[in-house]
Amino acid sequence: MRGVPVARLDTAQFPIEISMTATISSGDRWRGRLRSVGRGHDVLDLADVGGVYYRRPEQFVLDERMSAPERVFAYGEARVGFGGVVQALAGARWVNDPVAAARTEYKPVQLAMAAQVGLAVPATLITSDSQAAHDWATARGGPIIYKPMGGIWHGDEGKVRVLYTTRVEEPESLLDPAISRTANLFQEEVPKAFEARAVVVGNRVFAMRIEAGSERAAIDWRSDYDSLTYGELHLPAETCGKLVELHQRLGLVCGAVDLICDPDGRWVFLETNQGGEWGWLTQETGSPIAAAIADELTRGSE
Repeated sequence: MRGVPVARLDTAQFPIEISMTATISSGDRWRGRLRSVGRGHDVLDLADVGGVYYRRPEQFVLDERMSAPERVFAYGEARVGFGGVVQALAGARWVNDPVAAARTEYKPVQLAMAAQVGLAVPATLITSDSQAAHDWATARGGPIIYKPMGGIWHGDEGKVRVLYTTRVEEPESLLDPAISRTANLFQEEVPKAFEARAVVVGNRVFAMRIEAGSERAAIDWRSDYDSLTYGELHLPAETCGKLVELHQRLGLVCGAVDLICDPDGRWVFLETNQGGEWGWLTQETGSPIAAAIADELTRGSE
């Protein structure tokens, strides 16, 4: 409907399925093309790229005939060479810029900026000291939770484990010496009237109410999707403004924000995920998030 051609690429296709040739000289920009290996036809002319929807890129797949050290070297060259040329495309609108996206993965950065723009955030401790964790929890005097900072999916000796937010039942459990093995994030458990996912796209905010229907979902709604119910939600204008400002400071065009509305109607920011899921929520509520993202990608190209 917009009359804009689209090419869908997976970074895992380089260099086995897709090849790249790019040149630059004084006073010029990167020029070249991506071609399909074996088929011999152009997939994309770099000069034609006006917008890039960058979301959850896969790792490069390399020739298995290479030795392990060769693969390490080749992977680094692919990341800097292929990734560098793509990121340097002149005039392309990124949703989201890879550098900003990578920085946003640091949850402490998010929390600091959210507090700076005036959003309420949970009282938070990050520590590798079990005694400090115990003392902090004891001083809080209320329920606290543990939350992994690197996402919920984790590899474990050939298997995938899912680590959801969990409640810390007793402060004494935090005296476990295992806490000293890495950084750990603990937060006050904010009482919930309900939760929300707010998808920020440019200056627009699309919010969906999420009602937990089970005890598991009440702690972390991702643990029990079948129990959830949804509804469209209109966030206060002040909260929307702060969310937009937060994403501007983070350098993001788009982000999926998790929020809590407490029993007093106070909105509490938990985190934003620059590659967060929103498709299933559009199916539930009909919010035009995809159209808003397309508006951002085609801005200035029509």
